[in-house]
Amino acid sequence: MSGSKSPQSNGISRKKRHSDRPRSFATKLIHFEGAIDEATGASSVPLYQASTFHHADIEQPQTYDYSRSGNPTRQPLEDYIAALEGGVRGFAFASGMAAISSAFMLLSAGDHVICTEDVYGGTYRLLTTVMNRMNVETTFVDMTDLDRVRQALKPNTKAIYMETPSNPTLKITDISAVTAWAKEHGLLTLLDNTFMTPYHQRPIELGVDIVLHSATKFLGGHSDVLAGLAVAANESLARRLGHIQNSMGNVLGIQDSWLLMRGMKTLKARMDAHEQSARKLADWLASRSDIAAVYYPGLPNHPGRAIHERQSAGYGAVVSFDVGSGERAKRLMNKVTIPLVAVSLGAVESILSYPPLMSHASMPKEVRAERGITDGLLRYSVGLEDIGDIIDDLEQALAD
Repeated sequence: MSGSKSPQSNGISRKKRHSDRPRSFATKLIHFEGAIDEATGASSVPLYQASTFHHADIEQPQTYDYSRSGNPTRQPLEDYIAALEGGVRGFAFASGMAAISSAFMLLSAGDHVICTEDVYGGTYRLLTTVMNRMNVETTFVDMTDLDRVRQALKPNTKAIYMETPSNPTLKITDISAVTAWAKEHGLLTLLDNTFMTPYHQRPIELGVDIVLHSATKFLGGHSDVLAGLAVAANESLARRLGHIQNSMGNVLGIQDSWLLMRGMKTLKARMDAHEQSARKLADWLASRSDIAAVYYPGLPNHPGRAIHERQSAGYGAVVSFDVGSGERAKRLMNKVTIPLVAVSLGAVESILSYPPLMSHASMPKEVRAERGITDGLLRYSVGLEDIGDIIDDLEQALAD
């Protein structure tokens, strides 16, 4: 086990803090529990490439026995995300969808879920093609309207699943209002925090029970790791989610755990730069007469801006916009030279995605249309390139 030797045993010790002032988020990203290995002083968590662990005393259970159940490389990552989100325990999974599907395993046959209508396509696919076969029913609602959420309540409703800002139209849900109502009815609340990350938004502080991440995106930040994270707000849920993680076995591998921790250390610096450029891109797009619509919570005319500003510290790095038709969207994608034309988001390089054929291809066309996911809609995840170059590139791509 990492840190099994006491710091005094090898002369290595950490300096004690002399202040009770809470550390800032930027400092927490660098100085987290386990960031320095106590046994050796190594400046990054060691990779324990082991599937099983020797039992020194068969009568005395030890912390680690088998890497599916726990690993001393994965554990610091799980503690890391729990500390950043303000939860009691974190869990690392093989992908974002592995984290989401594991969280839904808290439900039972006959249960009903209320879900954000323009949710990520993979979540929609899970709920409509897998969970429905398990006799778990879902009602998709526009969560910008709390009355619609209330109207979706059924006698068998057990959970509410939120995504705010939503993907890809960036609608805003009032987290505190939904969680307060959910608690009145004894409902479990889950929230996908991928777009905002704990740097901008900490849903547990607003009453959410389980926070979920596709850590492949902004937390990893480099398009080189596939990972999912979940954080439980209380010990009871943590025990249940831990049991599911161990039972299903879809845990994050050791190398990916290490890569993710490496990426998370620069989260604040990256998010600040991403957002600065995203604001400029959104303003530029909004100023153009040939763009049918621009979706970004930082725009003055965004209907959810006031709510978003109450619950989040920033607007994020994703800008969606409608160029008017599918034909024009496809031409633009063939002409851009800076962004990756790809699925995913949240990387150092810009990524341009076409939701109708990529992230939301699993949604039927008529369902996409109901949710505002038009054929002309594009989603731009703004990277760390110079914003002037990004805008110049889009300008030439938009020229017909």
